Amino acid sequence: MKKRLVAAFLALFVGSGLYAEVSVFKISRQHGLGTLPFIVVKERGLIERYAKEAGLGDIKVEYITLGGGAATNEALLSGSVHINSNGAAPFIRLWDKTNGRVKAVSSSGKQVFDLVSSNPKVVSIKDLSDADKIALPAAKVSIQSLLLQIATAREFGIKNHEKFDHLTVTLSSPDALVSLLSGKSEINAHFGSEPFTSAELQNPKVHKILSSADVVSKDATTSLYSTTQEFYEQNPKLIRAFLKALNEAITWIDNNQKAAVDLYIKAEKSKESPELLLSILEKGNVQFGLKPTGVTVFSDFLYETGVIKSKPTQKELFFDAVFETDYK
Repeated sequence: MKKRLVAAFLALFVGSGLYAEVSVFKISRQHGLGTLPFIVVKERGLIERYAKEAGLGDIKVEYITLGGGAATNEALLSGSVHINSNGAAPFIRLWDKTNGRVKAVSSSGKQVFDLVSSNPKVVSIKDLSDADKIALPAAKVSIQSLLLQIATAREFGIKNHEKFDHLTVTLSSPDALVSLLSGKSEINAHFGSEPFTSAELQNPKVHKILSSADVVSKDATTSLYSTTQEFYEQNPKLIRAFLKALNEAITWIDNNQKAAVDLYIKAEKSKESPELLLSILEKGNVQFGLKPTGVTVFSDFLYETGVIKSKPTQKELFFDAVFETDYK
């Protein structure tokens, strides 16, 4: 299925003009606090405003919520979305499969991911066994899956980096939270995103066994916005309207964290407390920014383990627009 989608996608570049001058702009998004800039952009109508200022008229923007990296990649390949919001790991895989015809428009930020467990026998990944089932957004594909592999390689050697892959189960972060805290499913661990893992850690039966901050630098870009070469080339004004909207949203969040948290709770119908969400932002466990940093820590590992055939520089992974203006 994936090979057919990639082949169909590559065929689009034989003069199809599929994406020229879109009037409906479709953007994928996932779950979690990392989507806060999108929420601000949507609620304040920022893309529409900047698109109109650029002479594009009344652009309709649709935000499509998807569960993980595999789903968002397929949505972009099929043409169901124009901009893909994704973790660094699934994005890099797609960059490689399309020979660089999919690139990142910008970073979307940095996030600390925690692997938590309700199994009292597990205090580190060295204690994981067949008794454990780890929920994450996309088994073998998501950024969390890659972080687990990097941590495993450091403990057991690069040849054993997939040692725990058979323990992972694909499950969205909201569903994983419910499964873990219910104690009634096979799921007894979760490598998710904020605010879900912080919410889980409020339960006394749940504890942290690994933090991404122990595996890679907290400054490494963990998520990105990507699109196709064709869409980027045929919609330069819309791409820049998108970047301006995100930049304004990030500046607003930085200066209005409490109001941003309230907006997140309302938009997501979140059950997490404002105090918990605000503490996550204040601790810097989720940070927003468009300029990428350190993303090759992920591509280097994927290349070293033979998952991708090319070893890119950071510049090769991104379109030029984000570097042309002094975005945050």
